[in-house]
Amino acid sequence: MVQRRGSMEARIEQVKQQLQSQGYKLTPQREATVRVLLENEEDHLSAEDVFLLVKEKAPEIGLATVYRTLELLSELHVVEKLNFGDGVARYDLRSASNNHHHHHLICVRCGSVDEIMDDWLLPLEERLATEYQFKVLDHRLDFHGICWRCEDQDSTDPKKQ
Repeated sequence: MVQRRGSMEARIEQVKQQLQSQGYKLTPQREATVRVLLENEEDHLSAEDVFLLVKEKAPEIGLATVYRTLELLSELHVVEKLNFGDGVARYDLRSASNNHHHHHLICVRCGSVDEIMDDWLLPLEERLATEYQFKVLDHRLDFHGICWRCEDQDSTDPKKQ
C-alpha cells in the first residue's frame, strides 16, 4: 500500500507539472478527479462514473466541474477521451511513460473492455515513416468481437451447442 501511495503521489505530481506547463493549476477539484482516475485506471470510467466517485471524496463538487475538468485534462493529453461505440465517452488516464494509446478488445455482447498493453504497431509506424515519409504522432486500435467470458458461457450453455 505504501508503494502504491508513493506511486500515486508521483503521478499526481506529474499531472500537476503538466498542468503548470500549460498555465493551469491543480485545484482541489482537479486533484480529486485525477485521484479517482488513478484509483480506477482499469475501468474506463464515464464522466458520470467519475462524478459519482469524486462526489464521495469531495461532496461539494458539481457535475459541471467534473465535466470541465475531464475536458481540460483531455485537451492537455493527461487523459484520453475514448468512445467504444456505445455512445458514452469514457476517460483513460495516459501513462507518462506511454507515448501511445494502449489498445482495446471490446466485447459486442457484454460490453466488457480489455486492454492490450503491448504496442504491436511500432514496426508499422517505422515502415510508414520510411516508405511514406509520414511521422505518426499517435494511433488507436480497437478490436470488436466476443470476449472469452462470453465464449466460455456459450460453450457451457447446452442450447448453444
